[in-house]
Amino acid sequence: MQFQQLRYFVAVAETRHFTRAAEQVLVAQPSLSQQIRSLERELGAELFHRTRGGSTLTDAGQALLPLARRILADAESARLAVQETVQLRRGRVRLGAPPSLCTSLVPDVLRAYRARHPGVELVVREGGSRDLVRILADGGLDLALIIPPPAGEAAGLDVTELLSEDLVLVSADRAGRRPARIADLRERPLVMFREGYDLRETTVAACRAAGFEPRFAVEGGEMDAVLGFVRAGLGPAVLPGMVAARSGLAVTPFAAPGPGRTIAVAHGRELPLTHAAAALRATLLSHLADADRAGALPPGTRLLPARPGPASHPGPPGDGRSRGVDAGGGLG
Repeated sequence: MQFQQLRYFVAVAETRHFTRAAEQVLVAQPSLSQQIRSLERELGAELFHRTRGGSTLTDAGQALLPLARRILADAESARLAVQETVQLRRGRVRLGAPPSLCTSLVPDVLRAYRARHPGVELVVREGGSRDLVRILADGGLDLALIIPPPAGEAAGLDVTELLSEDLVLVSADRAGRRPARIADLRERPLVMFREGYDLRETTVAACRAAGFEPRFAVEGGEMDAVLGFVRAGLGPAVLPGMVAARSGLAVTPFAAPGPGRTIAVAHGRELPLTHAAAALRATLLSHLADADRAGALPPGTRLLPARPGPASHPGPPGDGRSRGVDAGGGLG
């Protein structure tokens, strides 16, 4: 049984005439009659009483008519649903990002995306880069902003490095007139994130490389808590430049070479991105490029040059770029 046969059947049932039905569905009358006869053979019953003046439904035809109309209506609904999804009037995107990006980059990107595609549902999951990489590999996310993992942990992922970002020192005091050094933190107890944040691991590693173990004034906070503790004067914290720029706190850059991190966007290679997810990725890249051209990136944040690389998704020309990967991280 084919949709075309059902469409022809409904047309004959409604017009009660094979010739008029053929004109309605824009097919030759012999072809329509042949398809109806084929449908009757498949069903094992005649569907019409055929007379010189027209055609009327048999009992079998009466039983089939409401079902045929429902099947055709469902098929049309399916066609429209797919068309709306392709045209981004509906859909769903699952985006993962660390908390530091959820408080800085992500809101601006989602606002731009929502303005263009208001019918697409957005689901955001905060997490550490290692967790997000695992969830991506398991198919639980469409896209994720991550600190790139080591190459061995990125198997099965398309990873595109986007930004390099300096880390800065924030405090409730006035910003220092000279750049800070990691060694300056030896005598300054820090407000520190809880374990699992890559910012904690990066800060501790930088202090140890400078020859000392950092001291904590207070530790264990999430991003909002750390900012609140710094505002309360409990101590300084090391933060990404994008977060610091929005914090309202005094910002002191580190002298070169200071600590920093790389931000990338990733998705699984096994399945192509949905149209909605590919559009979000394109919006992210466009937003960063526009901010870079306008000089609106925070100080110490640099857009990385694109390199040709593997891509496994639909998107605008030049959208499938991938770069190498470096050290991974946690929640930061």
